[in-house]
Amino acid sequence: MKKTLALLLALAMLCALGACSSDKAETSPSGEPAAVSSGVEDGVLTVAMECAYAPYNWAQPDDSNGAVPIKDSNQYANGYDVMMAKKLCEANGWKLEIVQLDWDSLVPAVQTGQVDAVIAGQSMTPKRMKEVDFAGPYLYATIVCLTLKDSKFASAKGISDLAGGTCTSQLGTIWYDTCLPQIKGAKIQPAQESAPAMLMALETRTVDFVCTDMPTAQGALIAYPDMVLLNFEGSEDNFVVDEGDINIGISIRKGNTVLKEALDSVLSKMTADDFNELMKQAISIQPITKE
Repeated sequence: MKKTLALLLALAMLCALGACSSDKAETSPSGEPAAVSSGVEDGVLTVAMECAYAPYNWAQPDDSNGAVPIKDSNQYANGYDVMMAKKLCEANGWKLEIVQLDWDSLVPAVQTGQVDAVIAGQSMTPKRMKEVDFAGPYLYATIVCLTLKDSKFASAKGISDLAGGTCTSQLGTIWYDTCLPQIKGAKIQPAQESAPAMLMALETRTVDFVCTDMPTAQGALIAYPDMVLLNFEGSEDNFVVDEGDINIGISIRKGNTVLKEALDSVLSKMTADDFNELMKQAISIQPITKE
């Protein structure tokens, strides 16, 4: 009986000293926070994207033009993001795995370790940089608008010419949250769940114009020849945005320095012209589909 009591007292003391703490696995022997796993120890880079955001990424039924299988699906992913992911994997000796997720699920997937990275046309905004770390940029995207050729806004030379128009953009983007509110008197409609839904809102005349980035707009003009691009770049009557709003980056888990350095080692050797040339290739092969 005395031996049992002594054993229980000893265990109680160990727990009091932290030996039974559930946080032990999250700290190093020195007591410092343990390093975040890179996620690529297995030689596989797991990347999340919508697979519905051409020309950045899309889903297709076969592996033509170098498309990559989408995990747990009979579909394949392709687009600028896939092309870039393949370059990064080739340079680092990794295999590539693509996971399809909704836009709002991308950041949480990185934060929880469900995926190693998100390559999905995400702007490197201050808000996102509080939630995840970013490698890159891997593209510099100009912010533009789209309207229909027969619209009264088709000749707009600046955002002041868009005053009073009905408009929308994609949910959770700086186009919707930051840019549209800068248009005086704009009648901002509910945000759309996806880029295709945004374009369809314009095509069906639910709105007068939409705000997006240059690659998305260029891809849209192929699918919708009745649309026209409004680019106010170089004008004083343009959207005011931070540099992070037009820098497109790869989001990774906070503190994942190993993966960030591996990605940046490749991206830092690429120029804006390299990015634009790859995007041009993506636009040339994107499927002409409408929601």
